[in-house]
Amino acid sequence: MNDLVIKGEKKTYFTPDVNFSAQTGICEIAGESYQEETFEFFNKLVAWIEEFIVKVKKPIVFNFKLSYFNTSSARAILEMLILLKKYKEEGGSVEINWYYQDEEDSTYEEAEDMQSQTGLRFNMIHHAM
Repeated sequence: MNDLVIKGEKKTYFTPDVNFSAQTGICEIAGESYQEETFEFFNKLVAWIEEFIVKVKKPIVFNFKLSYFNTSSARAILEMLILLKKYKEEGGSVEINWYYQDEEDSTYEEAEDMQSQTGLRFNMIHHAM
């Protein structure tokens, strides 16, 4: 299985940096996310996770280092988290690290909502981005 690496872009729309390692199981999404074709972008990430779960079956660590994301990105992230929750329920090891700048940050509030919606526990990590 190949790694998934996408270099983020900052133009009219912003695409986050993506670095998913098949060997280590460490997956990171960083930057800002508001694309014109959000679901097209995130479908690649979901497909990679699905393949990892079926073929690799190792522990997976997800590092979310997003300083901003729009509503459609939030829905796509939630879809990824639901997939990770299913993997965990089937015996897979899943760790979610959510980096935020401060508790007034909208991404912090989104993370709290996503935790309650999925039932996954996130490690909330205060970090200057």
